[in-house]
Amino acid sequence: MPESRVRKTAAEKKKQASKEKVSQARAEEKRHVVAPGSRQWVAPAFITLGLIGVIWLVVYYITASTGIQVPVMTDLGAWNVGIGMVFMAGAFALSTLWK
Repeated sequence: MPESRVRKTAAEKKKQASKEKVSQARAEEKRHVVAPGSRQWVAPAFITLGLIGVIWLVVYYITASTGIQVPVMTDLGAWNVGIGMVFMAGAFALSTLWK
């Protein structure tokens, strides 16, 4: 039995719609930006920044309580707490880049 024209046009429309879906999906894939390079540097960097911040605070508190004079730290005074916190906040910000 021969196919009717209605059935042929419906099949052609379905095939055309599937082609359009595929082309839209490919265009959508091209829009996604891939992260440049690898991010292996992030973990050592945020661990290092965090440790620098903690060590800065520990050294400041020990030197302030014992009266030891460290040339730059003694001049900064209470700003040392802020500096240590900035290092630790930078480490936290870097950790969000890790995949």
